[in-house]
Amino acid sequence: MPYSNNFDVLVIGSGGAGLCLALKLASPTIHVAVLSKFALTSSSTYYAQGGISAVFDADDSIESHIEDTLNAGVGLCNPEIVRLTVTHGKKSIEWLRDQGVVFTEEQNQSGESQLHLNREGGHSHRRVVHSADATGKAVSLSLIERAQEHSNITLLDHHSVVELIIAPSSDDSTQKKVIGAYVLDTQKNQVKTLCARVVVLATGGANMAYIYSTNPHSSTGDGIALAWRAGCRVSNMEFMQFHPTCLYHPEARSFLISEALRGEGGKLVLADGSSFMHHFDPRGELAPRDIVARAIDHEMKKRGIDCVYLDISHKPAAFIKEHFPTIYQQCLHYGIDITKQPIPVVPAAHYTCGGVLTDSYARTDITNLYAVGEVACTGLHGANRMASNSLLECLVFAERASEDILLELPTIELVQNVPDWDESKVSDSDEEVVVSHNWNEIRHFMWDYVGIVRTDKRLSRAMNRVELLKKEIAEYYGNFRVTSDLLELRNLVIVAELIIRCAQLRKESRGLHYTLDYPETDDSKALHNTILKP
Repeated sequence: MPYSNNFDVLVIGSGGAGLCLALKLASPTIHVAVLSKFALTSSSTYYAQGGISAVFDADDSIESHIEDTLNAGVGLCNPEIVRLTVTHGKKSIEWLRDQGVVFTEEQNQSGESQLHLNREGGHSHRRVVHSADATGKAVSLSLIERAQEHSNITLLDHHSVVELIIAPSSDDSTQKKVIGAYVLDTQKNQVKTLCARVVVLATGGANMAYIYSTNPHSSTGDGIALAWRAGCRVSNMEFMQFHPTCLYHPEARSFLISEALRGEGGKLVLADGSSFMHHFDPRGELAPRDIVARAIDHEMKKRGIDCVYLDISHKPAAFIKEHFPTIYQQCLHYGIDITKQPIPVVPAAHYTCGGVLTDSYARTDITNLYAVGEVACTGLHGANRMASNSLLECLVFAERASEDILLELPTIELVQNVPDWDESKVSDSDEEVVVSHNWNEIRHFMWDYVGIVRTDKRLSRAMNRVELLKKEIAEYYGNFRVTSDLLELRNLVIVAELIIRCAQLRKESRGLHYTLDYPETDDSKALHNTILKP
């Protein structure tokens, strides 16, 4: 279909959640646009290695998956949301297979093929469906191919959202509704006005707020910042998950070493080969990610070392190459043969457990604005995400959002009399070094002061720096034409502030939020989510 500026549904983000939703919505009468800030494969989904958690094993159960998720979330998961998500696991996997995703299989005792299931941290059973060690890539490429084939899905890569377009709701002047977005076409350097009856945020997380991250550079919290500026509440931003094992190498760019390695017997060791996880948790390497990341951080700081090691070389070489071909090849590229030697690893920012507050149908506080995937805080993850529940959440809440959107869409009118973006009072910048400098400053002080281990003093120092940078960035934004880098910086400083504010409000250590000033988990008070209002 020829490109226009008017759509029924505008999906911002081309990861698993966004593409899944687009495929479920598009029809001969519903035109969907999917925006991608960079290439269509620039999402975090594409880089996800581990897999998707779902109950397939006869020895496993829905109740066990629920219990494991609740335990990992340390009391803050919404039990109803957990049950809703887990019970849709098998259906979600089958839908992906129908889209052409090929998952790794094995032969059972009867010689029949069945899904091979990995076990990862926090799971009491093998329940992680995967495509070797590149599950996200398999999912992403299949969904992109299906979307490209669909006549009523418009894929717009290299398009960054500048701002959501908000108007008063006709039913209630105090209630806001979204009617579209101003979008920067970075290849043409032109801001377009895109009108839509429904807008969906599927922009992923905010982990590039930290200097070390396993995420692609697109994970700058754009959707969270856009929703916040538009008037949505955000929740639980203090719970930033640090993946325990990121490849430590001077030439590597934040390459994740999948938790599945530990699920298959990989051991965390020091340089002398001695293990240490048993000192921190009886589950050892299979403890939840927050515990493993803090243990590694503790050993590194106590001993003054740059990294620890993950060793799976005791497994047969053929097994390692078959189950972890991507990791094997990538490490080999850097001179590390994981069949013979341990992998140097460090923790890195990996997943945003908080986000834009939504209900069970992915609805936000603004009419006709939805949020799905990592950008949203649904109540599934609580204070810590259990491994491989994230892609499952993308699939389940894309399905839930599609159900509600299809129900509401016939009653929503398209608003087209929207003023174009005004650039008459701005000029091209000759000081873009300011953007890169501020970007680096945010990521460094967030790592130093708002990382794996926090204190009130560190958080206060971080907030002081955020306040100064917000003013500087706002002044810069007001004077110069927008660029992709400037938009990301403007969003990143907002997200950094939200993380710090939420962390300052939680006077205890729980899950991913650990502070030396309040090292104990406080169950004497009613458990609460940290909710911020604009």
